[in-house]
Amino acid sequence: MKSARYFAIFLFLATTGAFAQEHPTVTAQANSVYVGADGKYEAAPDTAVLQFNVSVQDDSSQQAFEKASKNVEQVRQVLRTNGIDPKAASFGFLSVQPMYDYRNPKQRVVGYRVTTDVTLKLKDFAKVGPITQQLAEANVSETQNLSYALENMDEAKNKAVEDAYRRARNSAETLAHASGRTLGELSYASVDTFEAPRIMMARTARAMTAMANAAPAPSEEFTPQTVTVTSHVNALFNLK
Repeated sequence: MKSARYFAIFLFLATTGAFAQEHPTVTAQANSVYVGADGKYEAAPDTAVLQFNVSVQDDSSQQAFEKASKNVEQVRQVLRTNGIDPKAASFGFLSVQPMYDYRNPKQRVVGYRVTTDVTLKLKDFAKVGPITQQLAEANVSETQNLSYALENMDEAKNKAVEDAYRRARNSAETLAHASGRTLGELSYASVDTFEAPRIMMARTARAMTAMANAAPAPSEEFTPQTVTVTSHVNALFNLK
């Protein structure tokens, strides 16, 4: 049987992960192999993000504003006590909102609420417990939201791409070897990266205090949950 002058192999490996994006269409080329592969990189979170709001209601806007200012100063004092410069926290503007009695046909103003949002990023996880407990004891916020994130996301994405490309190239080399060919240089590639949702916990101030005073958590001696970054690589290689 006369062999063909040109031999082309085209392969697309279907992904089985949570990838729902559309991949680019690549024009078929002779003497080439087209592969796709998933990769991932897991890293321990390096930043704890604590978010809460200071909210005060009083009969007059001036009194509410003064109480809110005192609460914000308490937050600053908690940070100083734990060796943190208050400037490290992001404080929002104090906003004033009139509160109405909607049961009254005239919707009479019955008070004023002053609120502000605070966001604090911590690299030292050992300070999370004491700060959340002291904020709860100070009774400056009803709810605290704690999440863990990976600040150096670019490096994690690069490593996920490297893993996906390694898997894609291994598949291409296997195909080339099976067909009696040799894998050549990379001709085309496309990359998609995805970040898994943040690890988040939301607790009321009372619950935060109870947690801090309770016995060690059952998961205390286990490895912390990691942040996972996934990537998909499509690659077109020449065949020799």
